[in-house]
Amino acid sequence: MPASPTILVFDSGLGGLTVLREIVKARPDAGYVYVADDAFFPYGQHGEDALIARVVPLIGELIAAHRPDLVVIACNTASTLVLSHLRAAYKVPFVGTVPAIKPACAASRTKRVSVLGTSGTVKREYTRALIRDFAQACKVTLVGSAHLAALAEAALAGASVGDAQILAEIAPCFVDDGGARTDAVVLACTHFPLLLDRLVALAPWPVDWIDPAPAIARRVANLLGGGVGGAAGAPREARLIFTSGRRHPASGALLPFFGSQVAAA
Repeated sequence: MPASPTILVFDSGLGGLTVLREIVKARPDAGYVYVADDAFFPYGQHGEDALIARVVPLIGELIAAHRPDLVVIACNTASTLVLSHLRAAYKVPFVGTVPAIKPACAASRTKRVSVLGTSGTVKREYTRALIRDFAQACKVTLVGSAHLAALAEAALAGASVGDAQILAEIAPCFVDDGGARTDAVVLACTHFPLLLDRLVALAPWPVDWIDPAPAIARRVANLLGGGVGGAAGAPREARLIFTSGRRHPASGALLPFFGSQVAAA
């Protein structure tokens, strides 16, 4: 790997910025290309075959255009569907995003864990296999949210998102099983940490919200090797690309996710 690698971070929208933020902390010296496939958002509205047909060639085009040293698929839905296809098609290393069921179940004290994802992610066989393999003695509740990702995008764009709208999406996560309450909620969509402060405030009781972004950043750093490991370096310009071709109305609000980088569309 080069001393200052180029990392491409891909998501269906802006949720992957929560992953980018952690990766930038680990490798502030790297160059970044963030691609939001907003022309096809939300992914949950598309079938599996359509998503594979969309994402695999699109990633190929992005690799050819930007020549990244590593690609992060910062989307649970895409990762559970296309990672094997991407690794078969392209030589660039890939890091995916999968529901953090194993660490959540290992840490749970009440053995009641909920997985909050998009409807597409929670119905995938991949997700159910993670539960079979790693739930241990936990009872796992799968909660498919149809609207939370879009609410997170709207909030980031400066729109008003009511408490009732968010609470309606997360309420099924909170299970009181004869006094054994849910004590951990896996955030199985990278959009959801954009609303983390609201989730914490609206929860009917305290839980651990499990965000996979720090673990993804550690994996990226391990694969790249070397680097400055969080030390201040000379930042390279980052690129922020929307597949629709439009500029996001809240582009200024997105800059903090890039750390000391300067995003240029």
